[in-house]
Amino acid sequence: MSKITGFLEQPRVKEKYLAPEARLKNYKEFVEPLQGEAARKQATRCMDCGIPFCNNGCPVNNIIPDFNNLVYQDDWKQALDVLHTTNNFPEFTGRICPAPCEAACVLNINQEPVGIKSIELAIIERGWHEGWVVPQPPEAKTGKKVAVVGSGPAGLAAAQQLARAGHDVTVFEKNDRVGGLMRYGIPDFKMEKTHIDRRVAQMEAEGVTFRTGVLVGEWPKDSKVTNLSKENVTPAQLRQEFDAVLLAGGSETPRDLPVPGRDLQGVHYAMEFLPAQNRVNAGDKLKGQLRADGKNVIVIGGGDTGSDCVGTSNRHGAKSVTQFEVMPQPPEQENKPLVWPYWPMKLRTSTSHEEGAVREFAIATKEFIGKGGKLTGLKTVRMEFKDGKLEEVAGSEEIHEAELVLLAMGFTNPVGSVLESFGVEKDARGNAHAGTELVGGYATSVDGVFAAGDMRRGQSLVVWAIREGRQAARAIDEFLMGESVLPR
Repeated sequence: MSKITGFLEQPRVKEKYLAPEARLKNYKEFVEPLQGEAARKQATRCMDCGIPFCNNGCPVNNIIPDFNNLVYQDDWKQALDVLHTTNNFPEFTGRICPAPCEAACVLNINQEPVGIKSIELAIIERGWHEGWVVPQPPEAKTGKKVAVVGSGPAGLAAAQQLARAGHDVTVFEKNDRVGGLMRYGIPDFKMEKTHIDRRVAQMEAEGVTFRTGVLVGEWPKDSKVTNLSKENVTPAQLRQEFDAVLLAGGSETPRDLPVPGRDLQGVHYAMEFLPAQNRVNAGDKLKGQLRADGKNVIVIGGGDTGSDCVGTSNRHGAKSVTQFEVMPQPPEQENKPLVWPYWPMKLRTSTSHEEGAVREFAIATKEFIGKGGKLTGLKTVRMEFKDGKLEEVAGSEEIHEAELVLLAMGFTNPVGSVLESFGVEKDARGNAHAGTELVGGYATSVDGVFAAGDMRRGQSLVVWAIREGRQAARAIDEFLMGESVLPR
């Protein structure tokens, strides 16, 4: 235990942010990570509970009390080693994870929880600064070859684990850069892409081969996602060349809103909007980039993707930004005795909201309105719960002015025909059907083909993708070698 009375003496130490007026001028990260002494003070609040609920609240099961104690003792190198035993990429989760571990913190019962996420980020940033994060190539090669389809967090985690086990790993990515939805879905102001690049360099030194601009399978003709691939590889080719294949693509089929006027110019999916700005930030020159400059923007969807659209619209210089959520506004404070240690339903205000946005709850879109084929507004109706069902409030119709509407209502299943082309059995939601059993987990209905991450469990968090990638790597290692020393 770090300090017996630390949680009584030390308030939560929070990371500092640049002021909105400063950070809206660019797309750079604006969070100032905790430095040495501040992180040590935060770590003293950890009570090293008899049952550390934070460990199970964390999808990758980070050994949180241990690295907290090591930070308190100023043993940062050992803290990094402990952190890396469960999480391949703490610099990703330390920036964009919603921190379910903190919701599960015992201190959260009646105080502010330990700032676990900020300590995690402080550890890994110290590790990179000190040069402790180095390639870990295998001592011996197995002669086995594995193809990983998709270079998001699930694919990257699996590839790194399998390479360290001695397998020859090739990662196939349909886009021109590695990172999947982390690269093109998450704005740079939340996570700059240099963090992905330095991990890719580490993995290449460990023996991982990356092939970008390569699509496995074919795009369906009605796909809403732009195909930037320069090359196609068939599943038959992969199965012939490799001993095992892991399908680790993202869940990219966006949920649509099929109401009158949907085809008006000015109604777009979030993933038509966000990736374009990331590409421009990376130095690409795009013709006709979808932008929010001077427009009244309405974002439909109250989740993280919607929040990202808010932040990007404000950086474009939108005239106004409004975010719609069909569900009623949640309480500002959860009922902790009822929900702890589980993830609570409560009002969450993101940094993008703080930069400027009107948030509307219990509201649904009935129709998009336009003139000359162009969007000018939309008609809405208020919603309320009656007898356990969400119903429209009679006489509550309104007209809202808008020149740009961004649909950010989540994703339903993997895009493209990769699952069909492999002949993989799908579940009721259109994802790859594969379990998580200790033996035989992550295996699909096709021998030698595995699935993990969004492609298996559906749209989820980066931290869940890392967990699935690590577990799938162990399953593949067992499939190839009969046993595995990789951690689950």
